[in-house]
Amino acid sequence: MSCNVGGIERPVRIVLGVLLIGIGAFAELPPVGMGIALTMGTIALVTGVLGFCPVWTLLGINTCPMERSGKKT
Repeated sequence: MSCNVGGIERPVRIVLGVLLIGIGAFAELPPVGMGIALTMGTIALVTGVLGFCPVWTLLGINTCPMERSGKKT
């Protein structure tokens, strides 16, 4: 599993995920709305933390910076 989520997209996904989980948990939404907010928040948070999005792989999108050849410092 290689990185395909990077740059500014990664922290945006993490923040969005935390916000959606908070909305789903604490806002007085109907059960369906709460489920959608929690699901979307979890997906955004997990893909942001892991740096990998399966949908981006299917679409051929890669926002990770190019890796340098050789050793990382």
